[in-house]
Amino acid sequence: MMNMRFTLLLLASVGAALPAHAGTFTPPEGCTGWMTVQSRACRVSNYYKCSADVPGEQWRADFDQEGIYFLSKINYEAEWVASIELPDMVHQTLDPGAADPASYSNLLAAGADDFAFSLSKDNGTASMVSGQDKLTGKTFTIDGIALQQTEFKFTETDPAGNILRQSRGNEFVNPEWRLFFSGPGEADFGDGQWLPIDGSPVQFIFPEEPGYMATQPLFECDALTAELPGVEPILRVRN
Repeated sequence: MMNMRFTLLLLASVGAALPAHAGTFTPPEGCTGWMTVQSRACRVSNYYKCSADVPGEQWRADFDQEGIYFLSKINYEAEWVASIELPDMVHQTLDPGAADPASYSNLLAAGADDFAFSLSKDNGTASMVSGQDKLTGKTFTIDGIALQQTEFKFTETDPAGNILRQSRGNEFVNPEWRLFFSGPGEADFGDGQWLPIDGSPVQFIFPEEPGYMATQPLFECDALTAELPGVEPILRVRN
């Protein structure tokens, strides 16, 4: 669980990253940014690593047209270790002792990885997640970056077994960065209706390049996309 001091540092950096219009995100003290990704569905994500974390862990800060709305931390196996939903400041963490921990290493080595784990929020709610990632064997190049395509499916339920959300489709992985990137698919937010989603990356931006650590998304920022409920968490359940 993140300690209070680090949470306050995160909030301080968030405040500094919210100018009236477009601006630049500054990672918290002790952290260093390394990549910005502009994606479809009106999202820009800034990636950074912190010296206080376990080696292999990294953070992502997501912004839409209104500003920052989600912070998440993953580990070396791309498990969703922790997240903060803004502005409500709801913290969610990965419970210890997963029935079948997600493994990025297994996905790359075997071509497929099943997972089953549980999550807890500090508001007292809990959920269980199960599913599979599988390499399709296809490679795509987006903005000069070679990415391997995956096929995925997952279901999240509450303790009573009721479906909270489920999703299926394709994503992208980069073995060197040990990250998942959203792709085209569809999602059901618990009402049985499957909605199309696509948060595919469009631009990869690195230090010294224009748009690095930007807080303003560039693509598909019309009202319909921006107001689609549940897009943020469903695009990737672990990162």
